[in-house]
Amino acid sequence: MADWFFNLSVTWMALVIFLSTYLIAWSVDLVVTRLAVNERAKGFKAVSPGMLPPLGILFALLVGFIAVEVWGNFDKAKAAVRTEASSLRAVVLLAGAFPDQQRTRIYALIKHHIEVAVNQEWPEMVRKRATLEALPTDLIEALHETLALKPADDSQRAAQSEMVEELHTALDARRQRIVISESALGTVKWVGILLQGLCTLVAFAIVHSDNRLARAIALTLCATGIALSVLLIAAYSHPFNSVGPSLLKQVTVSEVPFGG
Repeated sequence: MADWFFNLSVTWMALVIFLSTYLIAWSVDLVVTRLAVNERAKGFKAVSPGMLPPLGILFALLVGFIAVEVWGNFDKAKAAVRTEASSLRAVVLLAGAFPDQQRTRIYALIKHHIEVAVNQEWPEMVRKRATLEALPTDLIEALHETLALKPADDSQRAAQSEMVEELHTALDARRQRIVISESALGTVKWVGILLQGLCTLVAFAIVHSDNRLARAIALTLCATGIALSVLLIAAYSHPFNSVGPSLLKQVTVSEVPFGG
């Protein structure tokens, strides 16, 4: 599916999906009605209603299989951002144990890393263009600065050790969110679920080809279920369209304010 579709709000995405699904269901109804005449009508009537449950179960299995992957990536994306923000916040707090010059330098690097993540990396992750080729130079430099610190007492030594660990955690969390941002449902999976949904609609229309009201009710209910399933998958298939950088923005650095 096109990027413009996944960049829509959930409301507009739902509108597009439901209208498209109902239009397809109406088209299926129209085609089956036109074809259900003479000998074909007898053939349609001979189709067993017993085929509907297996088709519905198969569609549900496909949706469940794909949903597990999609929602798993969404949860991983939230966890990666939460871990990165928590680690950066811990570094900011621990840096307070050191003299002003050293502390201010680390604050500036953390601040700039967050600005780059919010203003540059996030739009690229949403468009699935972010790669690991671009190194987090600010975090790497902050790690070097931390390793170069000369602790004056036990409290500073403990703070330095914790800061190194938290910076490693932040670097790993940043790698995870970049990798997760590159994940996407393949074309085969989308074609599979949409084609199975279409087959289910056609089967319902054929089985109820001799009863207009029953056919309309069956197609409407089936189309609603298909549209809802597609919406739930599409809304979470691009995790960083929903997972924003708000947690990173909350990592405030008082000595080096944002925009300062």
